[in-house]
Amino acid sequence: MSPGRPSLSDAQIAGFAAIAVLVHLVEAGIPSPVPGIKPGLANVITLIVWARWGLRSAVWVTGLRVLVGSLLVGSFMAPGFWLAAAGASLSLGTLALATGWNRALPRLPLTVVGASALSAVAHVSGQFLLAWRVFVPHPGLLHLLPLLLAMALALGLATGWLAQRLLQRLPATTADGYTSTHE
Repeated sequence: MSPGRPSLSDAQIAGFAAIAVLVHLVEAGIPSPVPGIKPGLANVITLIVWARWGLRSAVWVTGLRVLVGSLLVGSFMAPGFWLAAAGASLSLGTLALATGWNRALPRLPLTVVGASALSAVAHVSGQFLLAWRVFVPHPGLLHLLPLLLAMALALGLATGWLAQRLLQRLPATTADGYTSTHE
């Protein structure tokens, strides 16, 4: 738990995870114009939780989203699950580094948009490394990497922008993590 940040209760974490799973399911049902590329809108929830309540809560929300989302779409323990877990792990690792950066350099913080862009690139990197080393160990796959990283950066910036906009519109929270009723 970060100093000065309220912590979330288990019920609140479950609520945010449920929202993230719902967004994940909706996004999974939308056909992608480019195979393997999705906007990652469920990550908006992770970014909001990270920015408002810290890394620990964001890890729980993301872990539950990956687990429950894979169970609901029928990909648990299938390659899609492992790709999601690898991407989420590297993405959360990037958020951990961003948290450390923001603590060490509070006058030069990494914004939600910046953290989102870095996390998206890390997410795709984790997925790509697992796919290339385990599932499709073919050198031709490397030709996709520049496109995937460029798309990750662009979509990470868009996702971060959306998370930042939502954070600006969300009501303040009290020390126990609940919405404040007075301004």
